[in-house]
Amino acid sequence: MTGQQQAEALRREIWQIANRVRGAVDGWDFKQFVLGALFYRFISENFTNYIEGGDDSINYAGMADADIPDEAKVDAIKTKGYFIYPSQLFQNVVKTASKNDSLNTDLAEIFSAIEASASGYPSEEDIIGLFADFDTTSNRLGNTVKQKNERLTEVLKGVAGLPLKFDKNEGDLFGDAYEFLISNYAANAGKSGGEFFTPTHVSKLIAKLAMHNQTSVNKIYDPAAGSGSLLLQASDS
Repeated sequence: MTGQQQAEALRREIWQIANRVRGAVDGWDFKQFVLGALFYRFISENFTNYIEGGDDSINYAGMADADIPDEAKVDAIKTKGYFIYPSQLFQNVVKTASKNDSLNTDLAEIFSAIEASASGYPSEEDIIGLFADFDTTSNRLGNTVKQKNERLTEVLKGVAGLPLKFDKNEGDLFGDAYEFLISNYAANAGKSGGEFFTPTHVSKLIAKLAMHNQTSVNKIYDPAAGSGSLLLQASDS
């Protein structure tokens, strides 16, 4: 499957997830939960790959939290900037999501713990607030705990089923998924006039015009930066 085919398949499945779980929740707001779950899966898999280091004999997700030595935790934080215990990994949370009556608060505690793991380290400012937009206790998910947990379970399971291998897929599928959700939710919410999102093809054109005949630049300034799409396109031009 080519990079383009992978991206198209990912977009279709993400949109199906969004349609299943958003319900009465405004789509423009609900995108944060889909994107948040996608990001949670990404950092969990990325961290697991780092810990295992390509050694098939190591199964980090299957380890007990108590078996992780403090030295390994400190080393991981210094290298990755944060730490995730096995029980906090996306794949382990998904396994019991449908039967977990405290899923929403458990997720909130996990996100808080991941952010707190960087406390006192150089990465602290970068990690604090990492999950600020993924509010698992928000009433936008439902008025009752049961409703919140049901929607969160749908999101987590949907994202778990996405055909993603972040370290093996061609192209930037995570970035593509982000742009796809932003652009579609912006359009559906009547916010597609450029106030919240700049279409990729527009960003590419502006970047090419700005970088025309330039062999190198040392500064790029975008006073209207939102998602950073234009800045990223400029770096690739």
